Amino acid sequence: MAWFRDRGTEPADGELGTTTDTSASNTDVDVVAAPGDLERALADRQALIQLCLYALDRARSGGVVQRLEHGLADIGVTALRPDGERFDPSCHEAGGAIPTDDPALDGVVAETEVIGFAEGERLLRAPVVTVYAKRAQ
Repeated sequence: MAWFRDRGTEPADGELGTTTDTSASNTDVDVVAAPGDLERALADRQALIQLCLYALDRARSGGVVQRLEHGLADIGVTALRPDGERFDPSCHEAGGAIPTDDPALDGVVAETEVIGFAEGERLLRAPVVTVYAKRAQ
């Protein structure tokens, strides 16, 4: 019964691991964070996000990819698939081009090759896209 000794209590004869200690349910307890706890938590969060992106890139199952994307979305990290949007070099990475004769499609993202991710307004990873480009005459 080391657990009881560590908490400073001993079970009564015949008692099977229960105590009357209510300190764990006391709602008037102040939580005090040590200096650097917030910075450490934020650094850990970013490391876990990067690990999820790494796993997502290597996942072979659509279900796993979907689960990782939903989990990231739940914490504010959104997937970026800019298909149909105008190519913007400040937030998209061109991976290839598809020739087109339609001037309206020139510079439009045809498809997303690698999903990008953003956390709020901060771009974590630019999506790699294929862009329609006007065919040379």
